[in-house]
Amino acid sequence: MLTVLVDYDSGNLHSAEKAFQRMAAEVGGGAVLVSSKPDDVARADRIVLPGDGAFPACRNALTRDRASLFEAIVTSVIDKGRPFMGICVGMQMMATWGREYEDTRGFDWIGGEIAKIEPNDPSLKVPHMGWNDLVIDDGVHHPVLDGVTSGNHAYFVHSYSFRVDDPAHRLAHVDYGGDITAIVGRDNMIGTQFHPEKSQITGLRMIGNFLKWTP
Repeated sequence: MLTVLVDYDSGNLHSAEKAFQRMAAEVGGGAVLVSSKPDDVARADRIVLPGDGAFPACRNALTRDRASLFEAIVTSVIDKGRPFMGICVGMQMMATWGREYEDTRGFDWIGGEIAKIEPNDPSLKVPHMGWNDLVIDDGVHHPVLDGVTSGNHAYFVHSYSFRVDDPAHRLAHVDYGGDITAIVGRDNMIGTQFHPEKSQITGLRMIGNFLKWTP
């Protein structure tokens, strides 16, 4: 089994790589590789797409500057149904549209838009940064969330959030002057707005579950 963390020059992947390697060793999840090579993505059993920075920059770095890499991701995830995890902006790019700086098309894997966080409490600062308690949405039972419950906390750093079109695609949220999407998912895809590699027990549990997930 091989899990590939896609490297497209969007953030430091060192801590994510270490967290995935640690949990792969614990759960028998196979090898973990950080790679920017389309061939590695094509042979991967699982794909992880991280992302730090602005939506348009991440989108262009992947789909415009590394078209063959993105093509390999689409073939694996959409055509072959390989398990996929998007992290932070990697999760946001699953949306139909990003509204950061300019309107930018996303992958349109999960319908919705990425919009500016506007807390209804003026004392709350944007970006939404630090620890917040997850609220698992009603009726959600997902293998990657096995052992994760409402009240578990995760580490966030973001100014824009995912507004999903279909409530069934939102698996968890947090409260920050209103609901903010924390986890999205459908079929063989899952995405986290927070950084699981920085979210201690909760994040490591989700990584371990993802490495065992067979959708």
